Amino acid sequence: MKSLILAKAAQFLKPLLLVFSILVLLRGHNDPGGGFVGGLVAAAGFALQAIAAGTPAARRSLRAGPHQLVTAGLLAAGSSGLVGVFRGEPFLSAQWAGPLSTVLLFDIGVYLVVIGTVLLVVFELMEHNP
Repeated sequence: MKSLILAKAAQFLKPLLLVFSILVLLRGHNDPGGGFVGGLVAAAGFALQAIAAGTPAARRSLRAGPHQLVTAGLLAAGSSGLVGVFRGEPFLSAQWAGPLSTVLLFDIGVYLVVIGTVLLVVFELMEHNP
């Protein structure tokens, strides 16, 4: 069942949810938030679009498959730990280069893994549920 009201609301809410998810991601080292919560908010935006317009439209707007997001996230989180190893520090020790840090890279990795995992489940359930 398609709802015009839900479709219009999703068009308005999805960009707001994505912007809010980036805000939650970036404030995560100092305040509540971070990659996990930000990823859940972003996934909620795409899930809302999938409910309103169907999974094909949500997959098109995602631009990368959920598997690719999970892979990129795991690579980002894993590589954040290797930076310390290359500098003679323990694995996953925080390293800073100006305003950038391995903590932020790890949070971005978690963000991508959470988005990919949640959307993988949501898309599969929506596509295989009559």
